[in-house]
Amino acid sequence: MLDAIAGARRQILLEMYLVQSGRITEQFITALGAAAQRGVRVCLLLDDFGCRGLIAGDRARLRSHGIELLLYNPLQFGTLRRNLFRDHRKLLVVDDSCAFVGGAGITDDFDVASHPHLHWHDVMVEIRGPLVSDWQAVFEHNWSHWATTPALLRGDGIHKIGTQAGRVSLAGPGTHAAIKRALLQRISRAQQRVWLATAYFVPSWKLRRRLARAARRGVDVRLLLPGPHTDHPAVRHAGRRFYRRLLRAGVRIYEYQPRFQHAKMALLDDWVAVGSSNLDRWNLRWNLEANQEIDAPDFAAATAAMFATDFSVSQEYHAHTWGQRSRWSRVAERFWGAVDRWLDRQARH
Repeated sequence: MLDAIAGARRQILLEMYLVQSGRITEQFITALGAAAQRGVRVCLLLDDFGCRGLIAGDRARLRSHGIELLLYNPLQFGTLRRNLFRDHRKLLVVDDSCAFVGGAGITDDFDVASHPHLHWHDVMVEIRGPLVSDWQAVFEHNWSHWATTPALLRGDGIHKIGTQAGRVSLAGPGTHAAIKRALLQRISRAQQRVWLATAYFVPSWKLRRRLARAARRGVDVRLLLPGPHTDHPAVRHAGRRFYRRLLRAGVRIYEYQPRFQHAKMALLDDWVAVGSSNLDRWNLRWNLEANQEIDAPDFAAATAAMFATDFSVSQEYHAHTWGQRSRWSRVAERFWGAVDRWLDRQARH
């Protein structure tokens, strides 16, 4: 991403949820500032809640370079429900040449140098070809709600031909069901494998049922979930209450051990989705999300190899031993499961 910014000639569009001051952010501020000084238009759309760790000095430096900085849905007192809507997307578009989409934020949590043993595990995909214009349109649509001037500088168009079939998949106001619907349909049609990775696993009843049905008909269904390293232990406990029935249905569940498993990936036969959307009810109800879908055997093979590496350093649970977990784990699952149900009811009102 930094190399792409360094090579930018006309415009840089960056939409990001998690941004915190630190070593990584310093690199981005330097690169974006240098681009702005050589005449590149730089547009930053940051979520107001997600970037609360970006200190005032860094915000001032961005603006001093001539960078256009806007905040999505600024937090306001007395508007709790409105404050729940967040821009969870992670998207960078540079000129007409490339885009990056995935689950990583601009924070030192993802920096190997800052956290050599506990940096977060995540995935981004680099996109070239005709789909770049689709991602430009995604950014422009969101930017237009908060800015008085358009973000896009119309160029000569993208001349590179794409070599793989792909599609932009979004969730947002009025379209929250789109990503979920596509995933459920793919699970129902899967013949060989359904491999899912998510940072937060509090699935809907429909998703749990589809996973169980796929496993029962002989599909290789696997979940790659966070282990002991997570930024929200309560969410992990709330999701673990679903393990027993899924395991009994034949779903294989892996908890990643080395670091925090923050990636959001889906591999269903030869179809892949990489992006910002987790498999939890909150995520799909309130957040703006963005996934890149790819339908290509070679990309699927590379994704499968990545999954295989992650499975090899994960702890797999089994139906016949799941009941042997500690009493503390059972209590935590019941407690946080009750909290999850209460929050879900409140959110529906």
